[in-house]
Amino acid sequence: MPTPDAPPEVAAYVGEGQFGPAYQVMLAGDANAPGSVVRELSQRMIRLDAATADYLYGSYTPTTPRYRTGSRPVLERFLGEATAGATLPEERVDGIARWCAAIAEAADDMSLDDLRLGGTEEAIVERGTDWCTDLSRVGCVLCQVAGLPARLVYLFNTEAAYSGHVIVEVLRQGRWGCVDVVNGVVYRHQDGTPASTWNLQRAPHLIAIHRRLHGGYGSAAQFLGAAIVNYFVWEADHYDYTVSALNPYTRSILEQSVRGWPGGLRWLHGEDESPPAGRKMSSHIAPSR
Repeated sequence: MPTPDAPPEVAAYVGEGQFGPAYQVMLAGDANAPGSVVRELSQRMIRLDAATADYLYGSYTPTTPRYRTGSRPVLERFLGEATAGATLPEERVDGIARWCAAIAEAADDMSLDDLRLGGTEEAIVERGTDWCTDLSRVGCVLCQVAGLPARLVYLFNTEAAYSGHVIVEVLRQGRWGCVDVVNGVVYRHQDGTPASTWNLQRAPHLIAIHRRLHGGYGSAAQFLGAAIVNYFVWEADHYDYTVSALNPYTRSILEQSVRGWPGGLRWLHGEDESPPAGRKMSSHIAPSR
């Protein structure tokens, strides 16, 4: 694997089974191709918890980006578009968030028949998407191309069905800070410094303040469960970037979403029933669009 194994004290917090049986079943039903990048990442994500926070905000993610200028020229062009006129790290992060959110907005009315998942970051931008696992990869690698350490954060509202989301954490000013590139939200403390996933979980009023001041997307419930995973643009050769269409499981969920969830948001396929003893679950995320 591209990222070293977690130390023994963290190993129990790794993988797809961290957020209850319903989300484990949902992850197993994801439409991304077997062995593809999203499946690899969800298998390696580490649940954020008091027992793992020091590791995840300590040595887990290298803070010196290893991107080689010229190795991904199309991404460099995208970065130039996203950060035109920006000089400071905060300005560059804001520009990347806005640029990615514009892609999501343009793809908002894409039909389920046309929706594709996976692929390289260049391919994702070219086809357009509002799918968080894909667009957050784009935001993550653009930050790395810009020289800013970045990684992915998987969020789960563990009190609701099908309420997963993926965002980015970016290091600047010596602090990790959440960036939801799908919705163009950059989370900060009231003094303007970056607010991390761990900050937002422990001080959810920061999310409410952000919504009040900026009219932005986000809720404390979305941060009830979180897991962090490293994903690096310079390790692309380690991953499978197969593109796939929706499978019947994911399509059934999205069809209900398109209809506005008649009868209310709920588990549709008995995911919240405990899996049979000995049943082995794999990990694939199908976060809400």
